[in-house]
Amino acid sequence: MDSILDFNRQFDVALFDRVVDALFTGKGDEQKMAQQVLTEFKEHELSWTKADDVLTNSNSLQSKFIALQVLETLIQTKWKILPDNQRNGIKNFVVEVILRTASTEESLRQNKVYLSKLNLILVQILKQEWPHNWPTFIPEIIHTSRTNLALCENNMSILKLLSEEVFDYSAEQMTQAKTKNLKTQISGEFSSIYNLCTEILQKAVQPSLIHATLETLLRFLSWIPFGYIFETDLIDNLCTRFLQPSVTRNVTIKCLTEIGGLEGGSEYREQLVSLFTLTITGLREILGDLTKIEEEWDDFDTEHQDFIQNVAMFLTSFLGSHLRLVEASAARDVVLQAHQYLLRISQVDEREMFKVCLEYWNVLVRGLYEDGRNSSFNAPSGLLNLGSSNSGPGGNGLSADLRRQMYSTTLTGVRYVMISRMARPEEVLVVENDEGEIVREFIKETDTITLYKAQRECLIYLTHLDPKDMEEIMIEKLGRQMDGSEWSWSNLNKLCWAIGSISGSMGEDQERKVLVLIIKDLLSLCELKRGKDNKAVVASNIMYVVGQYPRFLKAHWKFLKTVANKLFEFMHELHEGVRDMACDTFVTIAQKCRRHFIAQQPGEPCPFVEEIIATATSITSDLEPQQVNRFCEAVGYLISAQLNTQAQNQLIEGLMRPTNELWDKLVQQASENINILEDLNVVKQLGNVLRTNVSACGAVGKGFISQIGRIYIDMLGLYKAVSEIISSCVARGGESVTRHANVRAMRSIKKEALRLVDTYVKHCDGEVAAINENMVPPLLEAVLADYSQNVPPARDAEVLKTVTTLTSVLGGLMTDKIPIIFESLFESTMNMINQDFTEYPEHRLAVYQLLRTINQKCFNATLNLPPTQFQFMVMSIMWGFKHSLRDVADLGLTIALDMINNFNISDRAISDAFFQTYFVDMLNEIIVVLTDNDHKSSFRLQCMVLARMIHLVESNQITAPLFDASLPENINTTNSMFIRRSLANLLTTAFANLTQRQIEVFVEGLFNFNDDFEKFRNLVRDFLIQTKEFAGDNADLYLEETENEIKNTKLKEKELALQVPGMVKPSDMEDDD
Repeated sequence: MDSILDFNRQFDVALFDRVVDALFTGKGDEQKMAQQVLTEFKEHELSWTKADDVLTNSNSLQSKFIALQVLETLIQTKWKILPDNQRNGIKNFVVEVILRTASTEESLRQNKVYLSKLNLILVQILKQEWPHNWPTFIPEIIHTSRTNLALCENNMSILKLLSEEVFDYSAEQMTQAKTKNLKTQISGEFSSIYNLCTEILQKAVQPSLIHATLETLLRFLSWIPFGYIFETDLIDNLCTRFLQPSVTRNVTIKCLTEIGGLEGGSEYREQLVSLFTLTITGLREILGDLTKIEEEWDDFDTEHQDFIQNVAMFLTSFLGSHLRLVEASAARDVVLQAHQYLLRISQVDEREMFKVCLEYWNVLVRGLYEDGRNSSFNAPSGLLNLGSSNSGPGGNGLSADLRRQMYSTTLTGVRYVMISRMARPEEVLVVENDEGEIVREFIKETDTITLYKAQRECLIYLTHLDPKDMEEIMIEKLGRQMDGSEWSWSNLNKLCWAIGSISGSMGEDQERKVLVLIIKDLLSLCELKRGKDNKAVVASNIMYVVGQYPRFLKAHWKFLKTVANKLFEFMHELHEGVRDMACDTFVTIAQKCRRHFIAQQPGEPCPFVEEIIATATSITSDLEPQQVNRFCEAVGYLISAQLNTQAQNQLIEGLMRPTNELWDKLVQQASENINILEDLNVVKQLGNVLRTNVSACGAVGKGFISQIGRIYIDMLGLYKAVSEIISSCVARGGESVTRHANVRAMRSIKKEALRLVDTYVKHCDGEVAAINENMVPPLLEAVLADYSQNVPPARDAEVLKTVTTLTSVLGGLMTDKIPIIFESLFESTMNMINQDFTEYPEHRLAVYQLLRTINQKCFNATLNLPPTQFQFMVMSIMWGFKHSLRDVADLGLTIALDMINNFNISDRAISDAFFQTYFVDMLNEIIVVLTDNDHKSSFRLQCMVLARMIHLVESNQITAPLFDASLPENINTTNSMFIRRSLANLLTTAFANLTQRQIEVFVEGLFNFNDDFEKFRNLVRDFLIQTKEFAGDNADLYLEETENEIKNTKLKEKELALQVPGMVKPSDMEDDD
């Protein structure tokens, strides 16, 4: 096998085939050996010189694919440094192999996969060579297309690939200049390509060639000049010749979708209307009315299902772009037929297709609603009498009232579809699994939550457009649940999820009337149904619905109290999911209606919160510990509404009394016999007590200090006691005992104690002096030495997190404590994680968060660190850059940026010493990660740090020399000259495939654009793409644009939602209670 690695002898293709065969079919050592040899072959710098032998003489398809992989790597990484004759030789060889392989119909079919790879290799060469070094490519491919039908079909595939590479994928794979050049070239030569496509479509009879041409045309439609589409007979041919035949209808409807979704071209309105009318007419002949599509869907073959999905894409795309146009210019029955098709398709149980339809329904109902806000008409419900207008936007098309009347029947159908297809909200914890069992949900489905939000938006608009119709549909469907005619878990769930989703979209009077009726019926249903699962389903729906209507509950105290008591009743249900949901719903209601529980209501002997606290033991008797914590959290929110400090303290004392009694009892036992802490049951109870405190503290806020003060010293004593026990266990049994149940339980006591401090400090609301004086000293005394002395597996990341919170909140008050924190926490943690980039991920992230907070809040404290500690800190920051975990790498870069800025405004002697010692090293590390594929996700921050460093040099803000001024070569050298030279040397070493001139231009650009971040980032991005020359996935280099686009979209959605009553969920609204 090894002989194929000897590139000085004749290459043995037959042996190469046997090695490849051993890789794919061999076993054991033979397969391992083959894999090793082939890996070495592919990595060898001369392996590409043997590709022609393999492609010409090999009988193995797998061997040919390996040769093509080698060629592809060469083209992507080393093409520019090959001599001209070698580049031309490779290009001509690839063309020759393609011509030979695609020369006959039989060969074309037999080698379809092989040809696809060859075509892709050719396109990769084109991206490098065309147009400057291969100006005749387009004429050549058109000429060969006219000589042979099989070649013509393959050439269509090449043109399709070229269009995709240039117009669809270029942003992440080519420099901006090269992309622009290729787009200009292909657009300039498109007329000859279009003429070829037209000639084929007019004359060809071979279905596969027509299909390939339409597929190629499909890729062109998004960028070719409009005249080729609208000033030719293309649209007419697509609609009348290619839409009906089954072999071409799928690609044809895709072409029509692409044309229908084009933006601009307002002068072609007539042609667009014609396209729409012709397409709907054709669809009538193919599909009929689709009345039974829901029942017949599973009987359709794959091709017909695909066609209907493509029809949905066409309708939603075209109507989304040109609805007002066809409303004004097309026949009304054609427009309504299109919407009827969409309505039928929406009924099919096919989620992805439904999501496509839903997106359009949202566009439609949002447009109708916005029309209503700016128009005056007397709706039947009387609720949309909002303004006056006789037209839509721009004064064209139907008036708002006519549009609403036109779509009224369609919208009623959409309401039924939305309710029957309603997705599960994230608040619902009781679900039906695939086996038809009612179970507690533990994993949230992101896709389902996203779908629910889109459906909820649609239902909100549908309710605003005709609240009476929505009310009647929901009451009708609930009645069918009550009489059993449509009873099922699924039907009831979807109906109640829909009811809950429209909270706030009806007027208060109508909402009250509807909700009272619905909740009464649901409570009756709960009594009527027998069986644990039936009750669980009904109960979960009651809780979901009431939790969505805080406005109603606030306005009706007796109903609110009834609901709360019903939740307490559900807390005794046998089904775990029901109890969980009861606790969660109580939290939701407590957050939104807290003042109503605190106030003394008319006819009540005391505020209801006091009654709840008095009976809390009974209410929570069947709850699990984590459910009790949720209950205490809810009551904590109620207590937070009590503004009288004395009264609030009494409520806290009442809530925590059972917990404190257990705490006192266990602490007393531990003080008498420390060995009781080795009892797993006792340790778990102590952990639960602390968790209850954490839950209540987060809800109550700074008033919880009265409770913390009661247990704080005992809690820290307990912390020390369990630490000593853990240490003795580790001493006896080694580090492995940290995984034992009793040790893990003891560690949970330490973690919860730290979480309690962390939670209170975050809610302390300015009580920093008291915290610094009373809480911090005993806390640090208890945790710092314990952390540093423990074995790594026994160290808790919560220590780092709590100290980070203290530093963040207390700021400069922590300055005097930073040296001991560094000594105890920083060095010991870094020694845990510096062996690799993955172990102890929680500690890893926490220690960098601590470091960042110290640099932000207590920077001066770092200046007083001993030199060895300070150096260790800076080296650790630079080591942070190298993490593949984005969170850690971003933190390391952010800390570096903060530190550079902090030193730049420090005393000049201090800053000079820092920059002279660390500037060049930090610059080198930035370049290393910037040019490394594994760190693309931190690209923006890498550029920010690099730009800032270069700016400091170029603007002469760093006055001390960054180089050894005593060396002869540095005479008359400035910092700017030295850094330019250093960067050029670094990049020359890293990228042998780049010329010296390319590197010089790039380095000069860095200095020219150092104060214009947008240009600086684009320069670096283009350089990185150029260095790899199309290799790898460069999407992460565009991560900032993607994230900003998502952020801006969310901001716009939020602004829009705030303008529509009910659009913002009650749980997401700021408390006004």
